[in-house]
Amino acid sequence: MSFYQKITAIGKRFVSNNVLFKYGFNWSPMYRRSTGRVHTVSEDLSRITIKIPLTWKNKNYVGTIFGGSMFAAVDPIPMVQLMNLLDDHYVVWDKSATIKFKRPAKETLYGEFLFSDEELNSIKSRVATENEIEIVKSTILMNKDRTKEFCVVDKTLYIADKAFYKKKRQHKSKLTK
Repeated sequence: MSFYQKITAIGKRFVSNNVLFKYGFNWSPMYRRSTGRVHTVSEDLSRITIKIPLTWKNKNYVGTIFGGSMFAAVDPIPMVQLMNLLDDHYVVWDKSATIKFKRPAKETLYGEFLFSDEELNSIKSRVATENEIEIVKSTILMNKDRTKEFCVVDKTLYIADKAFYKKKRQHKSKLTK
């Protein structure tokens, strides 16, 4: 169990998941360095928004938001969000990511992460039949009034049945010995 998982387990005794998610991310050193901030978290964690202000900390050589800050602000959210939406019978990992820049960002950016009930049910039923799957979640970073797109981050997530994943890992470790 990681440090963050331990803190989460303790924190869940005192505050709701959505409050813990928001402040846990915003106070964690690894996320603070991205310059992004979790802005809102729905009570059920199915909708999360982030905000990336243009500051001296993330301004690049030409005065726009550094692409690495955009990516870093998006990167951990889908995986951790899905881990919290699914129960402990699943393993969730980041598998890959791409970022497509559309225009330079000289203003505050906003992103939204959504998992619908239908999507979660589809994931669960696919894992029940296939044991392991990959999905792609896209996040578009936009201006406040959602009229301009600045970049799109596509994250490929690996999701597996925990028992299947453990057997698979054991089998791989036997092959490497």
